[in-house]
Amino acid sequence: MTANRIVHVGDGVAWLQANALPPTHAIVTSLPDHSELPTLGVDGWKQWFVATVALACTRVADDAVAIFFQSDVKHDGRWIDKGHLVHTGADAAGSHLLFHKVVCRKPPGLATFGRPAYAHLLAFSRSLRLDPGVATPDVLPRLGEMPWPRAMGADVCAFVCRFLLAQTACRTVVDPFCGVGTMLAVANAHGLAAIGVELSAKRAARARSLTLGATTA
Repeated sequence: MTANRIVHVGDGVAWLQANALPPTHAIVTSLPDHSELPTLGVDGWKQWFVATVALACTRVADDAVAIFFQSDVKHDGRWIDKGHLVHTGADAAGSHLLFHKVVCRKPPGLATFGRPAYAHLLAFSRSLRLDPGVATPDVLPRLGEMPWPRAMGADVCAFVCRFLLAQTACRTVVDPFCGVGTMLAVANAHGLAAIGVELSAKRAARARSLTLGATTA
């Protein structure tokens, strides 16, 4: 049986505001950079980012999870730590950190410009607690396939799916900023249903049909 996938064309924030999610639904997403929302300015984007993380955390059920994949960015010679921004929004929503993984975007030892060689993968819940006897890697060695430059890597998506299946009751993945649908496609490959929201009709159309394997990394 093929897992269900629905992709809406629209504003992810407005969709979250209109939809509280049942306990079977988890949010897994990557919020846009300030370069994608230029009218806000950097400070306005930071406020938007924190508020949107808080909104996402409040829309999942108490025992469900909200998971964020974010890469830091350099602006005007200074780093913007998106992990910190995610924590700030989650704290405002009363959510607690379940894990913070480091994902290698580049092999260790390389110098990078503009973006670091790692990304953050952070999971939050208001009530869920993880079994202390079950451990998962703190450092994920690679992103995996990326169908477009801003995508979550397929290996990271697969890690998230395995976590949801093993340690939560969530069986539907919701990505309110789904892009071309990498997270949705990998979720379906793992037998999970998927709901995406994407502002671009062109990307949403691709997200409805994107197919990726259930990677084992």
